Amino acid sequence: MDGLFHRKEQGGFTLIELMIVIAIIGILAAIAIPQFSAYKNRSYNTAVQTDLRNAATAQEAYYVDKQCYESSPSILVGATYGFYASENVYMSGTSGTDRYTMTAYHSLGDTTYFLIGPGGTVTH
Repeated sequence: MDGLFHRKEQGGFTLIELMIVIAIIGILAAIAIPQFSAYKNRSYNTAVQTDLRNAATAQEAYYVDKQCYESSPSILVGATYGFYASENVYMSGTSGTDRYTMTAYHSLGDTTYFLIGPGGTVTH
């Protein structure tokens, strides 16, 4: 008779344990999502800076060929001067015979960068 009324042990989690786990996941997500956005912005801005430096190198190659700087960065694109802009990076520029200025930004980034050359550094 004792076997008929024997309760089988049931395994599983209590409601409190499940709520604690969900709360911990929520806290971690609240920390991680803004950090992920900051990392993405930083990578977009780094792509712009790299493109400006590469465009400056292409400007110097153009200068060796033409003895002046090019005002349109789009002329520098291609195999001749070795400059290829990253996706969603937009550039513009002005130039003279001995100086150039380039401006660039990423459509998803949060900063516009400038480079005044020759020999300038990237600033924002």
